[in-house]
Amino acid sequence: QVQLVESGGGLVQAGGSLRLSCAASGRTFGHYGIGWFRQTPGKEREFVSAISWDGRNTYYANFVKGRSTISRDNAKSTVYLQMNSLKPEDTDVYYCAADTATTRIRVRGQGDYWGQGTLVTVSS
Repeated sequence: QVQLVESGGGLVQAGGSLRLSCAASGRTFGHYGIGWFRQTPGKEREFVSAISWDGRNTYYANFVKGRSTISRDNAKSTVYLQMNSLKPEDTDVYYCAADTATTRIRVRGQGDYWGQGTLVTVSS
């Protein structure tokens, strides 16, 4: 089992920045790719970004490319998503997911384990 806890969400003005964290406990964190998704109730979940188990490969949805950076610190069992130039349409609940296959995360939107989410609200 892997437990994931997101943090770092909050209220920010448009153009501002937030750094989301996904902290893991349980099995060896370094074996898992980690992805970030976002979802508004009643809408489909959207892939945001993902990082491979070793941090060598990173992936971004077009709508965050160029203004977000995903990184990981395996010693701290934590993945970070730095989001800059935030827009009101970025308002959502952001979830992280863990899977041994990063491809499953970014292509299928699947994950073996999921966190409870952190709310990001961007005001105009």
